[in-house]
Amino acid sequence: MSKNKLDVFQAIADPTRRAILIMLATQALPVNALAGKFEMSRPAVSKHIKVLHESGLVKITDSGRERYCSLNQQGFTEVTNWFAFFDKFWNEKLNNLEILLNQQHKTNNQ
Repeated sequence: MSKNKLDVFQAIADPTRRAILIMLATQALPVNALAGKFEMSRPAVSKHIKVLHESGLVKITDSGRERYCSLNQQGFTEVTNWFAFFDKFWNEKLNNLEILLNQQHKTNNQ
């Protein structure tokens, strides 16, 4: 039985999960250290970490008695591609606007 990956966009929709991702951008952290940074129960933080893990955004590595969380670069591919599409879209729109404004400027100066 295969387990379906959770939607990465649902995972990043929650502000607590986004905050966890930002914390993990600087270093891998144990689950307990992450839980200590939020005003919610450790099980609640663990549920957020589970969503991030199941969406592929976070890797969990056992080290002794600790479970360390770190970012999983491959998990961000879908988000990166989505933003790249709109980045290209807006760059093309702005380039077309610049061309149009330059043409109007030339027409007005003739």
